[in-house]
Amino acid sequence: MKKLNFVVSLTTNDNDYQMEQAASAAEAARRLGVGLELMYAESDSILQSQQLLKIIQSSPESHPAGILFEPIGGTALPQVARAAASAGIAWVVLNREVDYIAELRRSYKAPIFAVTSNHEEIGRIEGKQLTALLPNGGTVLYIQGPAESLAAKQRTAGMCETKPDNIQLKMMKGNWTEGSAHKALSAWLKLSTSLQTKVDVIAAQNDAMAVGAKKAFQELSEESGRDRWLSLPYLGCDGVSKTGQSWVKSGLLAATVVNPANTGQAIEMLAHALQTGTTPPERTFTTPRSFPSVDQLGSFHAEKMRTLSAKA
Repeated sequence: MKKLNFVVSLTTNDNDYQMEQAASAAEAARRLGVGLELMYAESDSILQSQQLLKIIQSSPESHPAGILFEPIGGTALPQVARAAASAGIAWVVLNREVDYIAELRRSYKAPIFAVTSNHEEIGRIEGKQLTALLPNGGTVLYIQGPAESLAAKQRTAGMCETKPDNIQLKMMKGNWTEGSAHKALSAWLKLSTSLQTKVDVIAAQNDAMAVGAKKAFQELSEESGRDRWLSLPYLGCDGVSKTGQSWVKSGLLAATVVNPANTGQAIEMLAHALQTGTTPPERTFTTPRSFPSVDQLGSFHAEKMRTLSAKA
């Protein structure tokens, strides 16, 4: 059988989770003996569309057996998906639930499916973490992903589902990168009212933005309350072992939500489907978890508060 070749299109190479996605893809391709081309779209949905259309519109002899991609924009490129399916190229959507997959599966023979993180469950876990940290309620500075991101919307919805009403949110936007959160927080800190705002927890929808926020507070002067801001619990999501989980172990973050990379799993499913002629499920979810567990987080924080009270 001809060697399978896949293209994996990721959103950016400036994000620890996307780097973990790339590593997961490379490991699975090596283990399965399939060819792999990794592409990055620089957080630009138009560029991502152009990159993929260039591949689809190339000569059939150079076509990959499948394209796996993590969408940037809100539409998940339905016209590009149809063009790929029409050309006989398998199409796998990562980390997004999209409506067009069911229709394309009815119309074309190439494998078409999604492997996605359960973003609402990620948000629910973060909401439970906030509840553990703030049993009596409080205010959370909450840094979301970009407005057009369905993952960001789902994480927010899940978080709001599990946090109690006595936990208030102050929202701001980032773009999944450390630099974007640093920029957003630095701008907020220039407002005359920001330093007087009572905040009990800093929570972000990924680890990179949580760290970017903390770096913005590190740049404050002592007179501006730097130590107070830095002493707050910082929460992130994605929990990559070398970054998010490591940052929790070192104390840089209080907790994260481990969101397993899914490119490797998607490549395995696609290779199996093409080699056996079977049809994968339309949608497969990965399972997130709190790190540390929600119970441990609550215990750690309660002990920290008791220690601080004793010192006072």
